[in-house]
Amino acid sequence: MGKWTRRAFIGAGSLVGGGFVLGVAGVAFAPGRHGVVSADAADKGGLTTWITVTPDDFVTILVPHCEMGQGSQTGLAMMAAEEMEADWDRVRIEEAPALDAYANAYMLRAFTGDAMPAPLGRAIDYGAYRLARWFGTQATGGSLAVRGTGYGMRVAGAAAREMLLAAAAERFGVPAHECAAARSRITHAWSRQSAGFGGLAKAAAAIPAPADPPLKDPDTFVIRRTSKPRFDIPPKVDGSVRYGIDFTLPGMLHAAVDIAPVEGGRLVSVDPAPAKAMPGVQEVVELENAVAVVADSYWRARKALAALRPAYDDAGHGGVSSATIFAAFDEALGDAPEMPAEAAKVVTADYRVPFLAHATMEPMACTARVEGDRAEVWAGTQDPLNARSIAAGALDFDADQVQLTNLMLGGGYGRRLPFCFDYVDLGVRIAKAMSPAPVKLVWSRENDIQHDYYRPAAMCRYAGALDPDGRPLAVAAHYAGGGDGESLFMPYSIPDQRFDGRRAPHHVREGAWRSVLNSQHGFFKESFIDEMAHAAGRDPYRFRRNLMGGHPRFRAALDRAAEMAHWGSPLPEREGRGIAVAESFGSIVAQVAHVAVSPEGRVRVRNVHAAVDCGDVVNPDSAAAQIEGGVIFGLSAAMVGEISIAGGRVVESNFNDHRMIRMADAPDVRVEFIRSDHRPGGLGEPGVPPVAPAVTNAVFAATGIRVRDLPIEKQDLSAPI
Repeated sequence: MGKWTRRAFIGAGSLVGGGFVLGVAGVAFAPGRHGVVSADAADKGGLTTWITVTPDDFVTILVPHCEMGQGSQTGLAMMAAEEMEADWDRVRIEEAPALDAYANAYMLRAFTGDAMPAPLGRAIDYGAYRLARWFGTQATGGSLAVRGTGYGMRVAGAAAREMLLAAAAERFGVPAHECAAARSRITHAWSRQSAGFGGLAKAAAAIPAPADPPLKDPDTFVIRRTSKPRFDIPPKVDGSVRYGIDFTLPGMLHAAVDIAPVEGGRLVSVDPAPAKAMPGVQEVVELENAVAVVADSYWRARKALAALRPAYDDAGHGGVSSATIFAAFDEALGDAPEMPAEAAKVVTADYRVPFLAHATMEPMACTARVEGDRAEVWAGTQDPLNARSIAAGALDFDADQVQLTNLMLGGGYGRRLPFCFDYVDLGVRIAKAMSPAPVKLVWSRENDIQHDYYRPAAMCRYAGALDPDGRPLAVAAHYAGGGDGESLFMPYSIPDQRFDGRRAPHHVREGAWRSVLNSQHGFFKESFIDEMAHAAGRDPYRFRRNLMGGHPRFRAALDRAAEMAHWGSPLPEREGRGIAVAESFGSIVAQVAHVAVSPEGRVRVRNVHAAVDCGDVVNPDSAAAQIEGGVIFGLSAAMVGEISIAGGRVVESNFNDHRMIRMADAPDVRVEFIRSDHRPGGLGEPGVPPVAPAVTNAVFAATGIRVRDLPIEKQDLSAPI
């Protein structure tokens, strides 16, 4: 694994022959091509903007997405190498640079998939690419990589294969259709001629790229659907990988920062003298909402920062607390939704979830050097192009005056997506004040917890109606704190379904969090359908299943999870199973949680069984790891996670009070995938939404107590059954 330099590839997309293929390109401005690469690309074996073959038969695949532990770089390379018929043992991966040519071209494919009209598909891809370039989007998030860019990787690999076949046919003096590609070699069986990809690459690069190369039949896959080791694991194990917090430069200075504790607050005053008198301190930099100390080491910068007593205003938000925010939600929700007059039984319930921090293992870090009208930035981000734009805006530069090198991310979960680049903005502003010396800004853990873009707090008021036979007639909800069509969808055949959002603004800044709004609404809707099942006197699994006649994929996942967990088998007293199912990012995940609740009210999650329909699975081992990670991530939120507000500011400051579950508390997680011919769905996020409702539904089965307000640890579960 590695990073391409700014000079390595400079590409751009264009319409040629009525179709568009990003990642298929040739020598600069050559006629009949689909893009532009460097003028010496042919000499280097550059077949497409994403694929290069060197004389030693190594294939380098350039991936326009970051790696933050999700394994998508390996998965995307597998998709390209499969179509190319490359020898997987001779494949390398590089991350694309932060250049406009590598903007997200295939984002629409993630949402439209096979529904995209074939005659217009390339033109639509091209339009999406131009928009991505216009907005400067090179994002990794929303589980878009494999289910979006994966299609482009397939096309790029297939085009490279066809170009190599044509080059071999010309050398062998035979028709191209008589040649075959396998394990990085082209062979002609009848004449017994063969050549490696490396020996053919230069000739292949001079051949016009096909506009619509044929893709492989999935039944012939030899790389995909196998568990290939991820490329990012060895450098993480041996310590050779560089994260943003590791980056160093000769003569680099170090910055520590104190930020206004209330969002929107401004720096009123600070006396820099105490810090400037301390050893190693170079400067105290005052910003609109923060003050930074720059020193010759981070430790000295931190010590000097602690000597300052900056004063900030609270922007008028000093009276805001978690209680006032939820009170505003409650008022906005109003009365419970109306139910049909003919209902035999009406069920109502309110649910609440708190703000949550991303709490990535690597806190925010950014290194920058500003010299005259140019700047260089090194940081780990989920959208290098947008981060480059933020840096340019902070310096009043044009984007092409900034070179951003994206480094490995020590976790993201949405914290390093666009609109969350405050650490880049602060980093370049501090570096400008110290020009031309490079400066590395590292956030303390306290900075990181107290100045996040939080998962929104939310509240939902549900009502449901049952007929005399226990069949649901209607389900409706008012919600505050956000929601959208995907996160509100329920796969149940209930005739009357109504959902509406209510506004109750507050000043706490919010952002995308792993699974976005599905984490809140997954808990709300799967908790409430469980309550309806019990109100109807039905088994919660059977109740759901009987309502899924129109959604066979949901039913299959639900059935498999129940079977895995031995649903219905006896359990000891104060133990229970809970079930939940949710679709997000093109994948369906059903989970069964088995919990034990002690007489004192302590909850232990013994195991979680997850059945997943994510369409075609590219790398089964990596896919399972993503679901397992999603379960643990979601379980931390359900059990102990909470960000609270008092005096307008965040109360929690570190892992001692913004806790997550530890290894000793982690359940046994079992994952099975349902074989499907559907196109790949997401995996980084869909494992999260069912966790909380599966666990709280299990708590009810064990104790008879409903948990409607997270985290679970706040609830008194010590009451007798």
